[in-house]
Amino acid sequence: MTRDVSQAIAASQPFEVVEQPFYIPMTGPAARPRRSLKHDDTFVLLDSHGDIGASAGGPDGLFHADTRYLARLELVFEDLQPLLLGSNLRDDNSALTVDLTNPDIYRQGRLVLQKDMLHIVRTIFLWRGTAYQRIGLQNHGDRIASFDLTLLFDSDFADLFEVRGEKRKRRGIGASKLSSPADVLFEYRGLDAVTRSTALHFDPRPSRLSVNAATWHFDLAPQETTALFASVSCNRPSDFKPAKFFPGRLAHRREMRHCTAGATSIETSNDIFNEVLCQSMADLNMLMTETPQGRYPYAGIPWYSTTFGRDGLITAMQMLWIDPRVARGVLKRLASYQAESVDPLADAEPGKILHEMRGGEMAALREVPFALYYGSVDATPLFVLLAGLYGERTGDDETIAELWPALEAALEWIDSCGDKDRDGFVEYQRASELGLANQGWKDSHDAIFHADGRLAEGDIALCEVQGYVFAAKRLLARCAARLGRREIAQQLEVEASALAKRFEEAFWCEELGTYALALDGDKQPCRVRASNAGHLLFSGMAREDRARKVAADLLRPHFFSGWGIRTVALGETRYNPMSYHNGSIWPHDNALIALGLSRYGLKHSVEQVFKGLFDAATYMDLRRLPELFCGFRREPHRGPTLYPVACAPQAWASATPFTLLEAALGFEFDAGRSEIRLRNPRLPPFLHEVTLRELRLGSSTIDLRIRRHGDDVSMEVLRRRGEVQVSIVLGR
Repeated sequence: MTRDVSQAIAASQPFEVVEQPFYIPMTGPAARPRRSLKHDDTFVLLDSHGDIGASAGGPDGLFHADTRYLARLELVFEDLQPLLLGSNLRDDNSALTVDLTNPDIYRQGRLVLQKDMLHIVRTIFLWRGTAYQRIGLQNHGDRIASFDLTLLFDSDFADLFEVRGEKRKRRGIGASKLSSPADVLFEYRGLDAVTRSTALHFDPRPSRLSVNAATWHFDLAPQETTALFASVSCNRPSDFKPAKFFPGRLAHRREMRHCTAGATSIETSNDIFNEVLCQSMADLNMLMTETPQGRYPYAGIPWYSTTFGRDGLITAMQMLWIDPRVARGVLKRLASYQAESVDPLADAEPGKILHEMRGGEMAALREVPFALYYGSVDATPLFVLLAGLYGERTGDDETIAELWPALEAALEWIDSCGDKDRDGFVEYQRASELGLANQGWKDSHDAIFHADGRLAEGDIALCEVQGYVFAAKRLLARCAARLGRREIAQQLEVEASALAKRFEEAFWCEELGTYALALDGDKQPCRVRASNAGHLLFSGMAREDRARKVAADLLRPHFFSGWGIRTVALGETRYNPMSYHNGSIWPHDNALIALGLSRYGLKHSVEQVFKGLFDAATYMDLRRLPELFCGFRREPHRGPTLYPVACAPQAWASATPFTLLEAALGFEFDAGRSEIRLRNPRLPPFLHEVTLRELRLGSSTIDLRIRRHGDDVSMEVLRRRGEVQVSIVLGR
């Protein structure tokens, strides 16, 4: 190889491939589509046949508290896989129904059962730590059908991080046994001295049962129907009896309806958008988890089904206008886990808000640092910001007063540990090599970089985090004033104004027409066009003239793909439309930007983002917006390109359609005056009418119908309960 060729190759490969901790590998395609169900701290990931572990390419399993309790549950018909007819989740995500039929069955070279004679229906739901399954059978043939049906099962008690690809040198000890002619028990004694168990129960009793297989023999007469039932329970006491299938399913649905009562309902003139909204609400309700502090939206399935600070806070903000109770649960839970001491492995410092918590064996042994992990630079200001927004939305000063010590501790962290060099900006640098290298929402190892592609090093100050701090202090100042803490209110206002001035001087890049992505440890700006600058519009810190420049840039083709705004603009050194954070499209990122565009009165731009993401959702499976998708340019007659390991559902992606509607309508809530305002409302062309029911402010509710008339809207009050007033306000 000549020197010139060697140099050319080196120039075309400027970045070293670094093995990332906690990277989620993707080594091949999924052989079957996956479906997920969740209830509180338990979720199950199955394939389209209703099987677990029967096809390659998916992290299948029944998971509870970050451990896989069942790694295989496969249905076979005479040692063959049944044929798939169809597979559907219920609209409310309460159950998966799979329709199957028999393949051709030969014995000694003779066809004894023709295909499509038997209808096999698997119905699966998850409730209170137990997965329930009914397998219904009906013979549509004209003669007796004799056959064996078998369930194959196994458990590995793998930690979620093992399933994600982490290797362990040692594991605990597992065992299995038949505990009765209809019951199998798997047990695992972990290195953390915790015993975990999986109990399988079958009804009726199988014809043959072993520790890995249950077989039933059937002789079904023509048109005869029958059913068998299986339940799989996680960590239940030895005397636990699972609920009967039908009463359990009814109780589960009743419980789901009860939990969703009280939220605003939305119906529009667009049937497809209604499907998007229904799927989003069903996904959010499934991700909600009852905790001792209240309901909390777990981040996403399969990798993030746990308490995440940043995700929960942003999801609660997105849902604040339709259901502020979510914000109260999030705030109380995160306050209860606020750090009180220094722990470098956990990146914990007094006052810091939780990033992530895990309940698995590896976390307990600190093989991973995430038992209670605080490596997030933005969760703490977002906690204060959400508290301020919640106070304004609800007027619930009693809750704000209850949270006040936690809010003061968070402010103290922002001004001290969060700003170690005292330059007035909040920065991060991981305290342990096991922690996350980048600690903003773009937490990939290569997400924060300079224009020449060099990764930022040292204490990094992200642009959007400064905006969060600004908005948090201004909002909490108003809360403090309502609580009679005038001196604190004035101090916070002064600090916010000083931060805005410092920020403009340090971050604005005139040659780019936008704000720097970050400042590195040497206070050098990362002169990169990134979507982070759009969050400054959401926070309201961007100067008016510069905000308009940022907004215009975000809607140009190097950012806006036609489906949404990319995380990094086309043309930047590390731009890659297939990457996690350097050119992909994240619905929640776009949603916060849309709120910022609305804040600055740029409703035409809101409409453009809204339409792009709505169009993308029409191509998505189940009309479900995923965590992210690829940033390729929109092409005629083609849908968006999916990202292979994106979580779906993901809480803040599921909340995005509601946020886009909020941005379009310009909602403002004034609890003190019992007034709801729609500032400069505008509906996109695909929505002619929107009806809102049970829009709540304090103890009052109102039903509204909003109609589009070109660029204007009209509003009709359908029903009012209480003293709430509603108005349209034009202009800023």
